[in-house]
Amino acid sequence: MVKFTQIVSAFINGIARSKVSLVGATMTTASFPILLIGILLELFGVVHNQYFGFVLYMFVAPAFILGLVLIFLGLFYFKGKEDVGVFTHEYLSEKISVPENFVKVRKLIFLATSLTFVNVFVIILVAYTGYHYTESNEFCGKLCHSVMEPEFATYSNSPHSRVKCVECHIGPGAQWFAKSKLSGTRQLVAVVAKTYSTPIETPVHGLRPARDTCEACHRPELFHGDKLYIIDKFLSDEKNTHVQTVLLLKVGSGGYLGAEAHGIHWHVARDNKITYTHSDWEREEINQVMLTKLDGTQVVFDKHDGDVPKDEQVYTREMDCIDCHNRPTHIYKSPEEAIDEKLLLGAIPRELPFIRKIGYEMITRDYTSHGEAKNKIATELRGWYRLKYGDIVNNNMPLLDKAITGVQAAYLENVWPSMKIGWDTYKSMRGHKDDSGCFRCHDDEHETSSGETISMDCEACHIILAEDEKNPEILKSIQGI
Repeated sequence: MVKFTQIVSAFINGIARSKVSLVGATMTTASFPILLIGILLELFGVVHNQYFGFVLYMFVAPAFILGLVLIFLGLFYFKGKEDVGVFTHEYLSEKISVPENFVKVRKLIFLATSLTFVNVFVIILVAYTGYHYTESNEFCGKLCHSVMEPEFATYSNSPHSRVKCVECHIGPGAQWFAKSKLSGTRQLVAVVAKTYSTPIETPVHGLRPARDTCEACHRPELFHGDKLYIIDKFLSDEKNTHVQTVLLLKVGSGGYLGAEAHGIHWHVARDNKITYTHSDWEREEINQVMLTKLDGTQVVFDKHDGDVPKDEQVYTREMDCIDCHNRPTHIYKSPEEAIDEKLLLGAIPRELPFIRKIGYEMITRDYTSHGEAKNKIATELRGWYRLKYGDIVNNNMPLLDKAITGVQAAYLENVWPSMKIGWDTYKSMRGHKDDSGCFRCHDDEHETSSGETISMDCEACHIILAEDEKNPEILKSIQGI
């Protein structure tokens, strides 16, 4: 009977006599402890560096698995000049084919099974932890730092910053998982080859269906009633006067659970199917809007000057959440919004005279990099206040330093010269800025054959209770002041 020590000795000798197995054994032996310790550190959350996971799962894990494959190939297919005893086809065939001889290879089978079990366990552990690593926000947003920095920064400052990237971009199901991984592979190659677009194109046509994504959390049957909406602004005067616009926003309902569809969310009611055609990739030029009612009747609104050239591609789309909320997470603010937000939150002290005016001027200038922006904003703000308000520089420098940091943040969180992202690169369709958003359809230019138009009436969606007022009376009434 073959002794266990003989089997182990034959196994080691077999590896030593095969250059292929020797290379595989070296790779496996070197990578195994690194892989095991790395996985444990990942599982227990000890390490939070995105590049640690990348090296672990993209280099160390494949090296371990490739080493195992090379050991197997070397033992059975690329043996050395001397025969490898018990690790030959002839030996195994003879022992397994004759029942009474099978007992002689039990220890060999036990060794092989044990090693296989250990290796399979490690591979499963690698697959499990590797899968979760590729689903992490760090992998999505931080691995390709220079490319994805704008998306990760705007995501981190958004209302959805506690929702994992994959919950919206991938979601459940094998179809979108496979599609996203294939797309991710192409993107990784583009990053390595530096063939990615700058700025990164909005995946208008590549996102999951909005109802599958948004309505997983935002229950349409609970969209109801009106919402008080307050817009805070600051004037560019010496006192940085705080003014407010107060709207009664007609959020309405999608008409679920027997409720009648009304307000803004009438557009996504299942009883009102809205489709439209557009000839541009960004869906800003709407040529025709078609409303299909519950009884099947259709109302078609054509734009007066919406004749599309015959050789131009026309797309048809059913309206959903993303047509208005096209940037629900990666939100790039306008310069006005960015500076006003910092003033409202206190990141920029309102006590500094003209800080809103000067800060706005600073962030709307052209800079070649974040570094240049930070340096010039700091230098010019200090210079301006030294010239105009020297007592602030001499007696209250910490206040000015805080303002400088706030103004820099307003710029750094929204503009990336390295990726060619400026203040107007990514448009938001929520609302009606710059004749876009709602005005794509609500322009009094989309008309039926009978003369009916899609209204531009402001009060169809909101009622203005106060506009750019200091201490609006309506808010005092509501608050009981």
